[in-house]
Amino acid sequence: MAVAEMIEAPTKIVMRTIASTTAVPYGTLMKLEDENTVVVSAANSDPFGGICTFEKLATDTDILKIPCAMDGVWDIDTTAAAITAGAIVSIGGANTVAVTTGTADQIVGSNVGQAEETRDTDNRVQVRLRG
Repeated sequence: MAVAEMIEAPTKIVMRTIASTTAVPYGTLMKLEDENTVVVSAANSDPFGGICTFEKLATDTDILKIPCAMDGVWDIDTTAAAITAGAIVSIGGANTVAVTTGTADQIVGSNVGQAEETRDTDNRVQVRLRG
């Protein structure tokens, strides 16, 4: 599972609650759950909770909040689907984005941002977060 790579530094960082034994690599796309809590994204249309800007180990049990970027520009892995420059993208699975499909992704809040380039042969795309 590859993680997002920062291209342009974020300026909007939010603190999110996370389970004490959860391991989260820097650059992981996060799923927003109840009460400002996040988990690692795992499925298509997960609500977007930001991109983790901190490396949290499972042994860091005293850390219960992590910083998550809500803006900036990131290189993010994609699903196999085509993405063109200008397309709005949403969480497409574990640490991946896909083209937003209809209002369902908007209703659940899974929109991540706008693709600033067409998906490359490495299945990565540059995305400006929606923040």
